[in-house]
Amino acid sequence: MTESATAVPATMAAMLLTGHGDIEKLHYREDVKTPKPGPGDVLVQVTATAKNNTDRKAREGLYPTKEKGDVTSFAMGGTPTLTFPRIQGADVAGRIVAVGEGVDAGKIGQRGLLDFNIYADERRDINLTPDYYGHGADGGYAEYVAVPADQFHHVDNPKLRDAELASMGMCSYQTAYHMMTSAHVGAGERVLVSGASGGVGTALIQLCRIVGAIPYAVSQPDKADALLALGAEAVIDRGDLPTFVDRVLAATGGQPIDAVMDLVGGEMTDRFIDTMIVDMQSRQTYPRLSIAGASGGNLSEIMWTRIYLYQVQIFGVSHGTREEAEQLIDWIRRGELKPVLHAAFKLSELHAAERYFVNRDSNYLGKIVIVPDAQWDAHGAPFALTNAQEQRP
Repeated sequence: MTESATAVPATMAAMLLTGHGDIEKLHYREDVKTPKPGPGDVLVQVTATAKNNTDRKAREGLYPTKEKGDVTSFAMGGTPTLTFPRIQGADVAGRIVAVGEGVDAGKIGQRGLLDFNIYADERRDINLTPDYYGHGADGGYAEYVAVPADQFHHVDNPKLRDAELASMGMCSYQTAYHMMTSAHVGAGERVLVSGASGGVGTALIQLCRIVGAIPYAVSQPDKADALLALGAEAVIDRGDLPTFVDRVLAATGGQPIDAVMDLVGGEMTDRFIDTMIVDMQSRQTYPRLSIAGASGGNLSEIMWTRIYLYQVQIFGVSHGTREEAEQLIDWIRRGELKPVLHAAFKLSELHAAERYFVNRDSNYLGKIVIVPDAQWDAHGAPFALTNAQEQRP
């Protein structure tokens, strides 16, 4: 192992998840052994890690895949990989302070962003058994993390501060992009984005504009100005369900939605499908629905006759591919994607961040990030909750 001039301490501060449950299962420790980079790895000094809903769902065991009442985490490779204690946190930004065998020591000092996936093989075009840092291996809710060198992407864009870079992490942005590539979203198509004010939703709005698609955001009216500024064509309040489709069509000028990016599930999914099949004769492509979340409920009642007679294509999405991650990093480096950072919290105050995330108010937009206490003054304080509210346009 080759280290930077500043010695890496033997122990570090970290937040340990000790089992499935509420936030009392998260324990802050300052005597956790600092990881060492293995062959092909780099050791990253963490400056900021974005908070994702998957952290909470994994902690609470809300990923049943067989029985609806299961309390479990996912194990798509067949064997559970979430073991305890575990350090969560997938979307890591920081600086390389040491490299393992086979890695160029010239990387030391580079700032970067982690591609959060734990890939099962070297394929670049597919990812069939998704797992990620913070679930199947330790993540960024710590002062240091060891990750593969080829997945820690150098980002030297000086306009992005570390907390902003973390807010653009792959857990949200790659999920959003994979929703679009799975559904083959193209230029000129009308795309309905549910849960538009969250991390994936705000990423979807931006990504639609990059590829030339037209995003219609489903969100609360008091977030309309911010979402319109981000690139939404219109903002539609989910409001009264029986009139939802009419309100979508009013926003599109009577034209059907081409593709739905569904982060909600529950009773809304059937309404989302309605927005695509109201006028099949005017369509140029098949109706497509990508789903990557179930915040509105894990069960939906859908008539399968409507799916196959209207030829609705449904895509389940969790993680993306190496190719998609590299495309996103390129857009971030060039400044084509913008951070939507809501606020920062200290690592030692992760309990408060978790409570805030669940009970967030109507002002919430984008992402919150977690900053190690030792890095707070440099990378967290400018984005503390009160400061972040004052800085938002």
